Parts: sequence; C-alpha cells; structure tokens
Amino acid sequence: MRKVLTLAIALVLLSIGFVSPVGAQDDADIVVLLPDSASSARWENDDRRFFEAAFDEAGVSYSIVNAEGDQQTQFTQAEQAITNGAQVLLLVNLDSGSGAAIIGLARDAGVAVIDYDRLTIEGDGADFYVSFDNEAVGRLQGEGLVAAVTAAQEAGEIDETPQVAVLNGSPTDNNATLFANGYRSVIDPFFESGDWELVAEQSVPDWDNQQALLIFEQMLIDNETIEAAIAANDGLAQAVISATQNAEMDFIPVTGQDATVGGIQNVLAGRQSMTVYKAIRAEASAAAELAIALLNGEDTSGLVTGAVNNGTNDIPSVLLTPVSVTSANVGPTVIADGFRTWDEICVDEFADFCPGNIAEVASGNDAFTTLVAAADAAGLVETLMGEGPYTVFAPTNDAFAAALESMGMTAEELLASEDLGSILTYHVVPAQAYSTNLSDGMVVDTVNGGSLTINVSEDGVTVNGVNVVIPDVAAINGVIHVIDGVLLPE
Repeated sequence: MRKVLTLAIALVLLSIGFVSPVGAQDDADIVVLLPDSASSARWENDDRRFFEAAFDEAGVSYSIVNAEGDQQTQFTQAEQAITNGAQVLLLVNLDSGSGAAIIGLARDAGVAVIDYDRLTIEGDGADFYVSFDNEAVGRLQGEGLVAAVTAAQEAGEIDETPQVAVLNGSPTDNNATLFANGYRSVIDPFFESGDWELVAEQSVPDWDNQQALLIFEQMLIDNETIEAAIAANDGLAQAVISATQNAEMDFIPVTGQDATVGGIQNVLAGRQSMTVYKAIRAEASAAAELAIALLNGEDTSGLVTGAVNNGTNDIPSVLLTPVSVTSANVGPTVIADGFRTWDEICVDEFADFCPGNIAEVASGNDAFTTLVAAADAAGLVETLMGEGPYTVFAPTNDAFAAALESMGMTAEELLASEDLGSILTYHVVPAQAYSTNLSDGMVVDTVNGGSLTINVSEDGVTVNGVNVVIPDVAAINGVIHVIDGVLLPE
C-alpha cells in the first residue's frame, strides 16, 4: 500500500504543469535538497554555507540543490541524486505530500533521508529529523509580542484594547502550524479575556512575501485600526512594515523569525519588535554530522536527542533550542555566534542604529570617565577606535577610585605613570569574546603580552578574580565587559 501511495504521489508530481529544467548533479554521497530562496533568505545565505563548511571539513562528496519552490523540481532533484549514487538525502520539503513521495522513492532505493528543519507529516516519515523546538519558537514570538504591546501601552502608543492581526506562515508547512501552536498558546488568553481583540488572521501561501504584503494591506483596509501583529518570520514582518509605511502609519509591534540580516536591521531600527534566532550553524552541523555517520555506517544513537511523531511513526530527532533576539541582545546572540556581522547589518540607513566603536561607547558612559581619560593619556583611543576586534574588561570610576586608594596614588599620578599603558592594555584582549564565548578556566592573552584567567560559575563571570558586573556591552569593533576592579599585571 505504501508503494502504491508513493507511486501515486510521484505521478501527480510529474503531471504538474511546466517543469523548470534541472541539470544532472555531479556524483555525490550526500545531497541537500533546499526548498527555495524566496520564503526566507536563510536557505541560500546561511544553510548552504554552513553545510558546505561542515562537509568540506569532513572531506565527503556532496551536492546542494534548490528547488526554488517547485515540487516537481525537488522530486526530480531527489530522483537524479539517487540515480547518481547518493547514500543520504537531507530534505527540506516544500509540503508533506511531495516530501513523502521523495522519502518513499529514497527508501525503495535504500537511501537514508533526514528531514531537515521541516517534518514530513504524511507517510511513514524520514529516517531522522533535525530541527528546532518549533512550538518553542512560536512561544517566543507570542511572548515577544506581549512584551512589545505592554511597552507600547506604557508609552501611551496604544490607548485602549489593542487591535491585533495574525499573519501565519504557509498552510502547507507543518512548521507554520507548530509556530502558530506556540504563539497562540501565549496570545489566545489575551483574546479570550477581552484584553486584546483579534481583528484579522490569515495564512500566507508558500511564505510568499509579496502575497503577505497584499494580504496585510487588505487587512489595513478592512480594519479601522491594527496596532500590533504576529508575523511568523522576518519576511512576513517586512511585509507588515512595508504595508504600514505605504499607509503612512507609525510602526507597530510586530514579531519575526530567522534573524535574517533584514530582520536584525529592522529590530535595531525599532521597526520590528523581535526576531527568533535559530542557530542555523548548529542545526546544519547537527544534520551534517548525522548524515556523515549514516554514510559511514556509524552508530547514530549518541547523536539524537529524542523522537517526534510525524503522525505515523516516532522519528529519531535532534531538536535545538531557539533564542529571542531584541535590540538589547543582538551582540551576545547572533554577533557572538558569528551568524551575523556588524559589517553586513550596519549599511546605509541602518548604520545610524548600530553601536559605536569601543572608544565611542566608553566615552558615552559616565561610569567610564577615568578609563577614558587614562586611555587618552596613554594614546590608546585611536587603537580602540580601530577595526579590532577587541574585548575590553572596563573598570568603572568606582573601581579605579578603590584601586588608587589601595595603591596610595591620585588619579593625576596614575595618568602620568609610565606604567599606565601596560596597565590599560592588560585589560584588552585582541579578539571578540562575548560572555557566551567564555568558559570556566579559559586563559586569554592580552594586548600587553600578559594573560587573564576567566572563571564562569552560577554566580557569574570573573577575570583574575575581579567580577564582571555588566557583560556584553556591544561595540561595532568588539565588546566591553564592565568590571568592579582594576586588573594589575604581575
């Protein structure tokens, strides 16, 4: 029965309209089947490069192809991959029906299939599933909208009952259903209590951003007021933002997902309330590791973290944890992980919303007046304005005052000291290290040639025993960690 169903789905796929030509792939042991480049920028900009890096490092043969939203194309790509000798397929399905057809084709040929990011909920399911806890993604979006609406109410930007619209993802994508389950679990109680009013809701076919724009523009026509919106990813959020701009409205609280460059830019500019960072490097790495293990016939039990039922079977799964990103934590999330860079974010009009360099950030904080004066006296300001990256463990004015008292020195004597440069450069590491990059017992070299010992515990982070009291102050050329003592080289 399963083979009959698979054949039927395959025949349906082969009967669908015009087919874009698909060139034969080079022989590859592992083939990644990406869905498109329109629904999200992540597939070509992020997933592809992370897969390439993982497979290149492992020295395996691979191919990465993109169906550009066409089911028949994706089926043909899978068929060619199998014909050319692929042993493992990594599949991002366009919908569960076409995904089930590809899985059936591969299983009949003895080829393993890993559902990547999207679970195929029709048929027997793939051999493995690698993704994020997608209901958790949705919960973060719901919580993000609640926080943004609350802030807008407190600021007087929303006076009465918030009028809220919901822009769901594609109705054929199981992930969109899971996202919706997550955010509706958070926002539905507000609708049920009457604290919020749901004025419009619609799903966006194929995650098409242009259709999303038209849908939301119609929502604005049909409703006197829309004051906040759930948008299931950054592309849909951009549609909401563009629609409000076209209507000459103020920006409204709106969610997103994927931490795309455009999404991060909108978050920093105050046009989008939040996005969800799914560590795509980690997701791709986990899927690649699993694919390589399958290729080599190795035990995979230590790689999976649980199982997810696709409606028919429990699929061994690797599920990663998503992270909410707002304007307050761009640095210690997507920048710290190397997923995004300030260079790609801070372009054109968005440069105005990015942090300054380390010297500028320190100069703009009254707690660092002694440090800034010392850096100026030592001739270090120009260095800290440079390309970097640097990590600066920055003593506060109070920390300097306590250190000067213990040394029996005045601030003037410190600024005139021949040891000033050595003391200050002992606080500077010639690399970027956010708190997420630090580990207990880590030893880092400083600009003055010395080293610092980092300790991490439940109580926080210390450097040479001095407490980090405010971590992760972002700068465009590195990061500042505020400390409550002065570090003195031995």
